[in-house]
Amino acid sequence: MFLQRTLRKKVEVKGVGIHTGKPTTLTFCPAPASSGIHFVRTDLPGRPHVRSLAENVKATQMATTLGHGSDLYISTVEHCLSAVTAYRIDNLLIEVDGPEVPIVDGSADPFLQAILQAGFIDLDTPRRYAYVNEHIQLGEGEKYAYIAPYNGLRISCTIDFPHPSIGLQQFDVDIDEITFKNEISKARTFGFMKDVEMLQKQGLALGGSLDNAIILDDEKIINPNGLRFKDEFVRHKILDALGDLATMGFPVMGHIVLYKAGHDVMNKLVKKLLSQPESYKLKELAHGV
Repeated sequence: MFLQRTLRKKVEVKGVGIHTGKPTTLTFCPAPASSGIHFVRTDLPGRPHVRSLAENVKATQMATTLGHGSDLYISTVEHCLSAVTAYRIDNLLIEVDGPEVPIVDGSADPFLQAILQAGFIDLDTPRRYAYVNEHIQLGEGEKYAYIAPYNGLRISCTIDFPHPSIGLQQFDVDIDEITFKNEISKARTFGFMKDVEMLQKQGLALGGSLDNAIILDDEKIINPNGLRFKDEFVRHKILDALGDLATMGFPVMGHIVLYKAGHDVMNKLVKKLLSQPESYKLKELAHGV
């Protein structure tokens, strides 16, 4: 359980980019020990790549975008990274033939199903965990996040939207393969019709539809099949946070508490943790957590 892991074989996920609306293919590829997780833009000359690290996060508005320089970027990485993180995959090449990871159905489940189809290989190298040993807190107005010592990985999240179909929602979960699969992976991203219409006028969200997001008007959810969970909104926020946590560069052991916190706050929390190396220890776990 405590060796580094990659996939047994290549596997594809097809869909459209949420903003471009263009067909996009993502390919998960095995990678050697201690190489980390890299996104590869196969549509660009030289197939440039960027590692999934907090220092390479270029933007956090609406989604997490990785990149470096002026030309290389890949957006909406958080959904696939949440599945990669929950299933303890340390080394991976994620090839994408465009600027966006496919949105598929708006959740992490299509990526999880692909990963399960590919299967896993444990590599002959120990896994090192970032074991949090001090409280790290970050606050921005109403939003806040902190991480505390914990013998495992736990995420507690609270959201509060002034909409009759959302309101105040809270969810608390210990992350492992079973809880992620059953409680988190199927939770979809969501948006408001007025925002979608505004974005589409700007040439964005061209791939957004009722097939890949929960859409709300001023009063209700307009998806004909409704929700997958009664609190699907807060569960998706945990999914996003888990994907953003992948940019730590190491699997994390700690309790993350979030209040109205999105990609921006998570990125700043990870960077703050990394900037204070005394707040965590890198440990190889030989006999269990």
